[in-house]
Amino acid sequence: MKLPKFIKNNIVLKITSLNAVVITIRLIVSVFIQRLLAVTVGEAGIASIGQLRNVLVMLTSTSTLGTFNGIVKYVAEQKKDKPELAKLFSTVSVFIFVGGLVSAIILFFGSQFFSDYLFNSEDYSYLFKLLAVIIPFIGINRAVSGVVNGLSDYKKYAKIELISYLLATIAILIGLYTSKLDGVLIAIALAPVIQVLVLVFVFGKTLKSHVNLKQLNFVLTYKNKLLAFTLMSFVSSFLLSYVEINIRTTVTNSISVEDAGYWTAVTFISKNYMVFATGLFTLYVIPKFANINNQTDFKNEVINIYKTILPIFGIGMLLVYIFRNLIIDIIYPNFLGMEPLFKWQLVGDFIRLCALVLSHQFLAKRLVKSFVITEIISLILFYVLTKLFIPLYGTEGVVMAHLVRYIIYFIIVIFVVREYYRKTPLQPNR
Repeated sequence: MKLPKFIKNNIVLKITSLNAVVITIRLIVSVFIQRLLAVTVGEAGIASIGQLRNVLVMLTSTSTLGTFNGIVKYVAEQKKDKPELAKLFSTVSVFIFVGGLVSAIILFFGSQFFSDYLFNSEDYSYLFKLLAVIIPFIGINRAVSGVVNGLSDYKKYAKIELISYLLATIAILIGLYTSKLDGVLIAIALAPVIQVLVLVFVFGKTLKSHVNLKQLNFVLTYKNKLLAFTLMSFVSSFLLSYVEINIRTTVTNSISVEDAGYWTAVTFISKNYMVFATGLFTLYVIPKFANINNQTDFKNEVINIYKTILPIFGIGMLLVYIFRNLIIDIIYPNFLGMEPLFKWQLVGDFIRLCALVLSHQFLAKRLVKSFVITEIISLILFYVLTKLFIPLYGTEGVVMAHLVRYIIYFIIVIFVVREYYRKTPLQPNR
């Protein structure tokens, strides 16, 4: 199918439109799966699934010591320099080995503790022992995905995302019909194995042309450069997931597990439409910003991105709000407690999108201090505001905290980015 000319001439739209096809298919499948899960495992089951998904996000960070965005940045910059790429992936291999080994040991021997902390039961200790075995697949998947994004290979990215999601969905269905909630949790834990197999099948030849496995050795040439991304990933992925787990536990203990399920369901819907932006950030924004070295070009690029994606997201979010009751009826029947949460979540996500476009400058330019400080402020705001708002507004207080957090975060990011270019001498773009 040929793309219209105005899309062909705009790389942002090309990536967004291709992502739209993949995500539309994902959304259709997701509606069916989420409805099935909601009816079968209920609010408590949805909350448990949310806990496990947060753990997997944390493991994508620890299994590679948070090098994903570093891989994206340096592959984008050095993609034609194979000796340099060999040095990069030699360092990444060491990081994956150390991160995977430490993560696996902690998961295996702490399985009973994690089961009790996350699920209020020791019955799920087997799940964490399984994750300990799967850790290497999580690390490999994350590293290779970094190469796909660094090369801005959005066509293969779309194919990998779609095939992986459909196969993972089949695994969830099998798990649900054989072992109910336990089967679903096992299927979700096995998703990284499926993703690695798909990556090898779709991207194997391209990967070989850029990374010669025979040239890899235990050298740490990129150690200091990648450690900066380790710190940034720890703050953005690991701590964020920990805060979300803590908030879900607070809602469960302070209000009810059903309300925890309502919030988890709303955040799941949010994460589904925010996937549109995630692919754009790693495939386009980080590689593009990495090669922009003056304020004028940066400003023009940000305006171009805003003009392209904000109207699309704005209309999409407005439609989600207008049809929120229909969405609940279709996807989460009887989850009526979700309805008041939509308005705060949607407005917060729109402001978050605006802020994230700018904040990816910190990743593109390895501005560790700026990234860490702004992210920690954001997390502290979310945590503190949630604790303050829950006694006053119940579960709705969590999404109200989400909105207030991102308003403040956006203002701070604008100020920090302006200060960066004010202090940076004018340089020609590469």
